[in-house]
Amino acid sequence: MFWGPDGVRDSWPASCHGSRNLLYERLDHHPDYAVSHLKLCAGIMVTASHNPKQDNGYKVYWDNGAQIISPHDKGISQAIEENLEPWPQAWDDSSIDGSPLLHDPSASINNDYFEDLKKYCFHRNVNRETKVKFVHTSVHGVGHNFVQSAFKAFDLVPPEAVSEQKDPDPEFPTVKYPNPEEGKGVLTLSFALADKTKTKIVLANDPDADRLAVAEKQDSGEWRVFSGNELGALLGWWLFTSWKEKNRDRSALKDTYMLSSTVSSKILRAIALKEGFHFEETLTGFKWMGNRAKQLLDQGKTVLFAFEEAIGYMCCPFVLDKDGVSAAVISAELASFLATKNLSMSQQLQAIYMEYGYHLTKASYFICHDQTIIETLFENLRNYDRKNHYPKMCGRFEISAIRDLTTGYDDSQPDKKAVLPTSKSSQMITFTFANGGVATMRTSGTEPKIKYYAELCAPPGNSDPEQLKKELNELVSAIEEHFFQPQKYNLQPKAE
Repeated sequence: MFWGPDGVRDSWPASCHGSRNLLYERLDHHPDYAVSHLKLCAGIMVTASHNPKQDNGYKVYWDNGAQIISPHDKGISQAIEENLEPWPQAWDDSSIDGSPLLHDPSASINNDYFEDLKKYCFHRNVNRETKVKFVHTSVHGVGHNFVQSAFKAFDLVPPEAVSEQKDPDPEFPTVKYPNPEEGKGVLTLSFALADKTKTKIVLANDPDADRLAVAEKQDSGEWRVFSGNELGALLGWWLFTSWKEKNRDRSALKDTYMLSSTVSSKILRAIALKEGFHFEETLTGFKWMGNRAKQLLDQGKTVLFAFEEAIGYMCCPFVLDKDGVSAAVISAELASFLATKNLSMSQQLQAIYMEYGYHLTKASYFICHDQTIIETLFENLRNYDRKNHYPKMCGRFEISAIRDLTTGYDDSQPDKKAVLPTSKSSQMITFTFANGGVATMRTSGTEPKIKYYAELCAPPGNSDPEQLKKELNELVSAIEEHFFQPQKYNLQPKAE
């Protein structure tokens, strides 16, 4: 059994009597790597992740190194319910120090992690010579030391750290929300340091360093924070391009895969269709992508990349979860390589869209604390104009297909049954529109939010991005007005 570091020392005697355990004495970011690398039965990380400090969570990895899915999640919940009364002497920690069953694997595990990471360095000579500079923030989390070491492993000059946010601090004193996904509001100190040091690229991890945000200063002087989908496009293109340079035999493509979640951009699908490798989508969350990647790897397949729009990236499949440290250093190598071609990351993103088709996305959410209202909203969509009939239009936009992963309905399938796993415990409906748009509405698993994810996909060629953006904005407005109906349901929009 492996334990992550955040305040779990006191929990060890309560949970692990008689079993061999590994407990990091220092803060760390990759218990999943330790589980698979050391062939352990499970791993645990206690973390608030990117959420406010009050929202500490309990993340569990199974013996395959991926986050748990059914039936293990249900089994653990049942075991908790059956053991609400603490065991005798459960909190007696006198046996911890000196116990032959407890070991700290920090040094060896971290060394092995960075040795494995080196295999994904494709342009070491470029890295040694690059003049591109980087600023990094760990947002009061665990990422600083690991990102510094990752850059050294790639022969890159380590990034300048935001000193006010460099060290772990559970109070997160400089930010309201310690989540780089929130964008510029979290990156104020990073931008100030970058402007001071004449640095054009900012890298930001969330507190447990499994997510990554990237921002690039534009020629206009403005900072562009790449969305999770945009960075997913860049990293997916980069990892495939780098892999292709080393694998000239096109027959290898038939066993090569990329993955993304169903609410993320379909840009990887477009790249796969043109280049000849396989693309698969999974349910939302890296627990699904990690487990699917493990299945493919066990079948002898190559998994190049997986991502989700919530700034999560699996660039190296020796970690079967999102990893903000490897994503940070691989993003830095990408930027350094592009600089040799006199290209920015923004310019390369445009080149990707020109070659594979523009994929414009927009995502947001409404807040609702009343579970009954949420269920009513979704039930009304399932019984839109009469019982058991979904809407055929959303404003002026014609709906061509509907998939409901709560009920298992999918009218694009011959038998009308969804291919992806379904769950009655969460709400999730996807609408495909005749204009090439796709929109998913779903409830959050951890917050009182109803989220939406909309994307407009255009074929390769000279599409007008401004016209596509206008069309996407109109589609989102129609979804908010006709499907969310915020005034009717008293929904609170996302604070800008």
